Amino acid sequence: MARLRTDCLERPLRICFEVMGHFIGSHPWWFLIVPLILSTSLGSGFYLLKDRMSNNIEEQFTPVDGQAKMERKYIQETFPGNDSMFSHVRLSTDGNYATLIATSDRNILTVVSLHDILELDFKVRSMVVQFDNQSFEYADVCAEVTGSCTSNDILDIIEYNATNIDTVNLTFPWHYSDFRSFSLYLSLGSVTLHKESSVVESAKAIQLHYYLREDNKTKTDIWLESFINLVSNTSSTSIQVSYSTSMSMQWEFKKSPASVIYLFSITYAIAIIFSIISCWRLDNVRTKVWVASCGVLSMGLAVLSAFGALLLLDQPFAMTAASCPFMILGIGLDDMFIMISCWQRTCVLDSVPDRLADTYKEAAVSISITTVTNALAIFLGYNSPFSSVQSFCLYAGISICFCYLYSVTFLGACMALNGQREAENKHWFTCAIVPEDLPSKSSKAFSICCVGGSYDRITEKEETGPMTHIFERFYGPFLTHKLIKACVFLIYAGYLAVSIYGCFILKEGLDIRNLALDDSYIINYYNNQRQHFSEYSCNVMVAVEQPFPYWDEDQQRYLNSCISNFESLNFVNGTFAWFLAFQWYANATNLNISSQEAFQTHLPHFFELNSMFTQDINLTADNEIQASRFFIQTLNKTTAKDMMTVLRRTAEKCPVELLVYHPAFIYFDQYTVIMDNTIQTILVAATVMLVISLILIPSPLCSVWVAFAICSVIVGVTGFMALWGVNLDSISMINLIMCIGFSVDFSAHISYYFVSSPKSDVNTKVMDALAHLGYPILQGALSTILGVVVLSMSGSYIFRTFFKIVFLVITFGLLHGLVFLPVFLTLFVACGKWC
Repeated sequence: MARLRTDCLERPLRICFEVMGHFIGSHPWWFLIVPLILSTSLGSGFYLLKDRMSNNIEEQFTPVDGQAKMERKYIQETFPGNDSMFSHVRLSTDGNYATLIATSDRNILTVVSLHDILELDFKVRSMVVQFDNQSFEYADVCAEVTGSCTSNDILDIIEYNATNIDTVNLTFPWHYSDFRSFSLYLSLGSVTLHKESSVVESAKAIQLHYYLREDNKTKTDIWLESFINLVSNTSSTSIQVSYSTSMSMQWEFKKSPASVIYLFSITYAIAIIFSIISCWRLDNVRTKVWVASCGVLSMGLAVLSAFGALLLLDQPFAMTAASCPFMILGIGLDDMFIMISCWQRTCVLDSVPDRLADTYKEAAVSISITTVTNALAIFLGYNSPFSSVQSFCLYAGISICFCYLYSVTFLGACMALNGQREAENKHWFTCAIVPEDLPSKSSKAFSICCVGGSYDRITEKEETGPMTHIFERFYGPFLTHKLIKACVFLIYAGYLAVSIYGCFILKEGLDIRNLALDDSYIINYYNNQRQHFSEYSCNVMVAVEQPFPYWDEDQQRYLNSCISNFESLNFVNGTFAWFLAFQWYANATNLNISSQEAFQTHLPHFFELNSMFTQDINLTADNEIQASRFFIQTLNKTTAKDMMTVLRRTAEKCPVELLVYHPAFIYFDQYTVIMDNTIQTILVAATVMLVISLILIPSPLCSVWVAFAICSVIVGVTGFMALWGVNLDSISMINLIMCIGFSVDFSAHISYYFVSSPKSDVNTKVMDALAHLGYPILQGALSTILGVVVLSMSGSYIFRTFFKIVFLVITFGLLHGLVFLPVFLTLFVACGKWC
C-alpha cells in the first residue's frame, strides 16, 4: 500500500520559512527593534483601559439575546411601575435596596434579640448621609407606599416594640392581623412551628429590607455605601448580622481584577526563572539564558500589543480577558522551547543565517499548526451568546496572533544575535571570548566560569542535554515495549471511563456568589440566605398577553384551568391574582360581575379598596383590559433551570396567551443555552482542527489521530472538572474553548515529527519524535502549569477555575502527547502502513 502524503502546503511553507529564517538571521536588528517600537506604540492603548472596562454582571454573564430579556421588555412596557405604590414582587428588575439578615444560634424571637434588631433598624433609618453639600436620610430616598416608606412586616407586627413579641402569636408562612396579611416567609428563616399548628414556636433568622427609589442613582448609591459602612461596624452579643445591597455584587465583582494584579508579576518571575533554568547549560557559550529571557519578554510584548490595539479600537474589556496573559505565556514558551530544540540540532559550523534558516524550516511549520489551531479555536468561541466569552475570545485570539508574530520575528532575531555570540565563542554574560577547552594548570572553577563552546565533533551539532538523552535512550525504548503498550491501553481505558462518568454528573450554571471574592462580606449573606431562607423561591409573575373576558364564566374556565396546571406543579405553592381577589370580593358583597358592563362598573371601586392591584392591569383608552398579570409563589423543590423551563412550557400549553417572568430569569437563561452552545462550539472547533491538521500535517491518518486526541482531552477535562467541583458556566466555557487549542499543541508536535522522521519502522519513528520533542514538550507543559499555578491562590472563582481547567488541559494534553498518542501511532498507524 503506497503512502499517502498531503504535503502540497506543508512543503512550500517549509521553504518559505527557511527563506524567512535566513533573512532574519542576516538582519536581526531590524526584527528586534521594529517589534519593540510596534508594541510600545500599541501599548499606549492601556491608557484607555479604565474607560473600556465592561464589568456589568448582567451584560457579561447572561445570554445577549436571552428570552427573559425580551420578556422583561414586555413587562416594563405593559406594566410600568408606580413610584407612589411600591411593590417589590412587581419589580421587573432586582430593584434598588439594602438588606440584612440577623441570625442567632438559638431562638431569635426573643426580647433581647429583637431589641438589638430594632436598634439596628433605627440606626439605618436615621443614618445621615452627605450628598452634593446636603444631608439626607433614608426617608428622603426610600421607596414609598401611599406616602410612607416601605416597612418590614415582622417589625410592623410587633409595632416596633420588642416586648410585644410575648403577646403576639405569629403564624407562618402567612400572618393575619388587623385585616392585613403579612408574608412572614420573607422575614423569618429556619422557622419551627408548634406541633400540628401554623403558630411559630421559634426562628433563627430575621431578614430586613430597605427599598430605595430609582430616580437618582448617584444619591442612592452613596446611601447604600453608607449602609454597608454602618452595618459592618455594628456588633451585638445576641445576634450576628450579614448584609448586602442591590449594588454589592457589582461592586465586589469589580474588585476581582485588582486581586490578581500582583499575581502577574509572580507568574512572569516564575516563568523567567523556569525558562532560564531549563535552558541553562554548563557550557558558558552554548547556554540559552538570553534566548529564554527574550522569549518571556516576547510574550509580554504580544499581550501589550494585542490588548493595546483592541483598546485603541474601542473594544470593551471584560474581566474574563484578564486571564489571557497567563494563557499566552504558556503558548509562547511552548513555541520558544521548540525553536531552541531545533536550533540545537543545526550544524554549529554553519553561518548564523543558515542555522536560523534550518531552525525555521524544522520548527516554524510545527508552531504554525499550533498557532492556527489555537487562534481558530478561540475565535470560534466568539460566537458565544455571552459577552464575557466574546471579550475573552477576541483578546485571546488577537494575543495569540501577536505571540506568533513576535515568536518568528523578535524571538528569531534574539536567537540570531545569540547565535552570533556563540559563533565568536563569547561568554554568555561578559561577552568576552573564552577558550573552548580548559587551559593547562587551570582550576575547576575556571572551567565552570570561563570555558565554553564545545560541540559534538562527529555530528557537528550541539551536545544534547541530559533530559534529551533520557528521552532518546530510555523513555522512547521503554514506551515502545509491547508490555508497556498494553499497560498504556489499560490506563487509557480507565482514564476514559472516569472522564465519561464525570461528564454525566456535570452541573450547569454560574452561582452568582462565585463572582465575588472569597473574603467578600456578601458571601456570608448568601450563605445565610441559603441556610435560612431557602424553602421559598421566586414569586413569578404570569402575564395574560391578550384581552380576556374575565366576566365570562365559560372563558374564565380556560384561565382557571391554566392556573390549575401551574398549581399542580410540585414546586408551586399558590396563586395571587387580582381577578381572583375581585371574584372573592364580589361574592362577599353579593355583586353580580357576570357581564362586561357590571364587571367594568364595579372594578374601579374594588381598585379603590385595593389600589396595589391597579399595577396589574393595562387599560386601553376605552377602559378595556388589554393585558393583566398574576403571581405564583414557587418553592425550592427543583433546580432553577427546571423551574423556569417547566413554567414556560406550562404557559405555552395554555389556550390563553401567557408569559412567565421573574428578574432572576435573566440569569437562569444561561441554563438554556450553555450546554448546547458549548457542545456546538467544541464540535465545530474539533472539525476545523481536523481540517487544519489534514492541510499542514502530511499524513491523513495522523491528522485523524490529532483530532482524536483533541476530543479525548476535551472529554477528560470536562469529566474531571465536574469531579473537581467546577460547573459548566460561561467562565468554564471560556476555558473549554481554550482547551481545544491547548490540546492540539502536544499532539500536533508529536504527530508532525512522527510523519517527518526519516526512519522506516514505526517504533523508531516514535522514538525519534520523542527524542527530538519530548523534552521541549515537557518544558512547555511545566512552564504553562507554573505560569498558572499562582492562580490557585487567587481569591476569585474566575481565576481559580482558569487554573483548574488549564491544569487539567496541560496534564491530559501532556499525557496524550507523550504517552497515549505515541503508543496509538505505533499500533494503528502500523496497521495502515503509517498512512
